Formats: sequence, C-alpha cells, structure tokens
Amino acid sequence: MSVLENRIAIITGSSSGIGAGVAEAFATEGATVIINYPDESELQNAQNTLNKIIHLSPQSQIIQANVSSEDEVISMINEINSIHGTIDILVNNAGIATSAPVHEMTSSMWDELISIHLKGTFLCTREVLKIMYKKNYGKIINTASQLAYKGSAGFSHYTAAKGAILSFTRSLSLEIGSKNIRANCVAPGATETRMLADVPIEILNDIKSDIPKGELANVSDIVPSYVFLASDAANHFVGQCLSPNGGDVFL
Repeated sequence: MSVLENRIAIITGSSSGIGAGVAEAFATEGATVIINYPDESELQNAQNTLNKIIHLSPQSQIIQANVSSEDEVISMINEINSIHGTIDILVNNAGIATSAPVHEMTSSMWDELISIHLKGTFLCTREVLKIMYKKNYGKIINTASQLAYKGSAGFSHYTAAKGAILSFTRSLSLEIGSKNIRANCVAPGATETRMLADVPIEILNDIKSDIPKGELANVSDIVPSYVFLASDAANHFVGQCLSPNGGDVFL
C-alpha cells in the first residue's frame, strides 16, 4: 500500500520547483493533491504540474490563492474542504526570493517576502487546523531553509522569515502535541530551481564551495523528506526539522 493512500494534501506554491516535486511524489504515493498557485502568471505552470500527476491521482486539482491574503486563504481552504470533505496534509511551501543589503532594502521588499513566507504559513495553518481538529488527524510540513541556521548576506528578510517559521513550528507543536496532528519542517539546502535562476554564477560557485558535496541539490534530493514527514512513519516526529543540505550546515 502506498504511504499516502487516500490522503488529501494541499501544497502551497506547488506550480514549480520543490513544491511541484512534492506534488508529484505525493501523487505517486497515493494522495489526492491540491496544487496551489498565486496568480495568473503561474497558471500554466500549475496546469503543467497537474498534467504530470492526473493519471496517478484523478481527483487532484489546481487552485489559485495568494497565501498572504487572509480572504483568499479562507476561500481556498473552504473550497477544498467542500469538494474533498477534509484536508489531511498541509505543506506550506509558497515563497519568493529577493535580495538587498539591509541598508538598501525597502520596507515594501521586506513586507512582501515576510507576508508570503511567514504570514502565509500562519494563515494556511490556522485555517487547516480547524479541519484537522475535527477529525483529530493531520500532518503539517513547513518549508524553512538551511539559511535560517547559517544566515546569508543580502537575504536578511528571507533568513528572518525562515527562522521564524522554525520557531512557529516548534510552538505550534506544543499546542497540538496531545492531538494526533504533527507539525514539522523541512529546511532544504540550495536547490536547482527557478528561485536561483537569477543568481550570478560567481555567487552560485561560492554557494557550492560551502557544500562538502560541491554541488547544488536537485528537487529529487529534497522531496523524500516531505514524503516521510507526511506519512504515518513520522508520527513520533514533533516540531522537528529535516535538512537535506549536502552538509552545508549541521543541525
């Protein structure tokens, strides 16, 4: 039996990159997957992801919502619950990457990133918990980053958001510890996705030089951590963080 058989999973920011890889892996393991995308610019990518899994998971679907918008998140979660009757797994993965040193960073740059990464994680978790509490079952997996542990010049807002997500997950786990609901994190290392597409080659080379393996991760290196934490094999993992980072940082 597949480890996620008959589970209903919502993955935010899953039109591309790690999120899309997790969607494919979950579908392969038997889950019905709801692929979230933020706006029309990602519609085709979301549809492409759905096309890859629909033969494995015929009830899977795409759904648009900007996770930093409270109204859109509430509407999205209510729609999923109405169609599928429950939500078993939430993967908070939506995110963006921008860069500037602190003395040049605008408040709008800071606010946009924090809203998508951190506020989005909070909003989606809050709404999904209302469903998980009713059936006393659920798996919540939040996407952090190895940079939450080691820091990164030019990415203070990103590392702050990811560090906050780690703390949020730990505190949440203390709230829900007596229930059959688990919250954990995955903190990927640098991974070959569109998020790194605009990073100058010299910076990418510096990143690689810090990794004992000497190379960036592929999405396929990251997704098994999500599959494990979504499965019942991870029932004794509470508020933990798995970090497939090639040795870039030791937790």
